[in-house]
Amino acid sequence: MRKARTGVVSSALMLSAALAAALLLGGCARTPRMDVNASCGFLNDDTFKPDGNQQQQSKQIAQHYHEIADKLAPEIGDPIKEMAAIMDQAAASSLGAATQEQQEKLKVQFNKIGEYCK
Repeated sequence: MRKARTGVVSSALMLSAALAAALLLGGCARTPRMDVNASCGFLNDDTFKPDGNQQQQSKQIAQHYHEIADKLAPEIGDPIKEMAAIMDQAAASSLGAATQEQQEKLKVQFNKIGEYCK
């Protein structure tokens, strides 16, 4: 009987450990997001400055946007995700600069953020 009991206890411990690991990993998979006010404050205090040539700057801006988008409230983060995608395209171009059309798309996203961050 002892062996059966040991097996049950061992199985229960393994199940508990697996459940705890799943919860920890699941909880860590998603970064907590700021609320709208904190997001606006973050953007106002953001001191990011790209350097290098135009293409390097576009890549750095896109990367920065990717890094911060998921930390911000969805109302702010979603437009920043769009801006990151636009800057990825700009960085991939031969000049590395946003076209007039891309600048207009960026402006639309800036205005969406501006609706919340006044």
